[in-house]
Amino acid sequence: MESIPEFCDLGRVGTLFYPDVSGIANDATRRSIAPSAEDAYHIHLLIIDMQVDFCHTQGSLHVPGAVDDIKRLIRFIYTHASKISHITCSLDSHYPFQIFHPAWWVNAGGDHPSPFTVITSEDVMKKRWIPVIETEWSRRYVIELNAQAKKDLVIWPYHVPIGSVGNALDPELWSAVFWHSLARRYQPTLWTKGSIPKTEHYSILKPEIEVPEHPHGGVSREFLDLLGKADHIFIAGEAETHCVLETVEDLVEAFGTDPESLSKITILRDCMSPVIHPDVDFHALAVKQFRTYEEAGIRFMNSTDPLPV
Repeated sequence: MESIPEFCDLGRVGTLFYPDVSGIANDATRRSIAPSAEDAYHIHLLIIDMQVDFCHTQGSLHVPGAVDDIKRLIRFIYTHASKISHITCSLDSHYPFQIFHPAWWVNAGGDHPSPFTVITSEDVMKKRWIPVIETEWSRRYVIELNAQAKKDLVIWPYHVPIGSVGNALDPELWSAVFWHSLARRYQPTLWTKGSIPKTEHYSILKPEIEVPEHPHGGVSREFLDLLGKADHIFIAGEAETHCVLETVEDLVEAFGTDPESLSKITILRDCMSPVIHPDVDFHALAVKQFRTYEEAGIRFMNSTDPLPV
């Protein structure tokens, strides 16, 4: 069990600052922790979209509770540094024009939808909302979402633009991941997703509607192979109701319903929070779905609980 390094200041979580990279590196290299390559039991920590735009109060799509989620996760990383073999951080990464951004759609008067507008198949068929890009694809997309019993298309504020401050990990969390990689002598994985303009991409494994002509438009076998090397996977991130839930759903589909296989997944329930929508209770929907996964074999624990492995 490792102590929290002196450079770490949990009071800075949720703020922007320049990490002391050389100080972090010096602390990490002074630690006598065995390289993760020597681990007999491989634990993979998957951190989903803990980025500035989602986790900071000034972020364009702030998830209430995310700052405290990050503080708990950072403590978890330092506490179990010698047992965590590998950390993967997903980075939701968007262009200005994406199917869930306001600029993609207009109404009959030429106005763009406000953030959090829900666009249904009926809205598209009755031309309440009209796509200005990829017209035929966009209409079919919304109808197919409904047909697959997916969430309706929600128009989100512009968020995590590629190259922006909002796209970055929270700096204190980044510092913990950077420190861990040096202390345990491995390369962390920074996995970008969400850059296919024609589709939503909540899950790390695949977009909501697959885009066959795009190289990343289907199930990511590379990501599944990465996780397949682990004996156990811990999951934390934002938001509980979207990117975490959809990733877990796709993992269940990929791993099958065998309880032994699913028991290798543990979700840190106090290191994720829901999106708050004015009309849709996404949290209630997520809780219901997570309950079915728990009954199927996936474990849930708090970050302060003893490791189940």
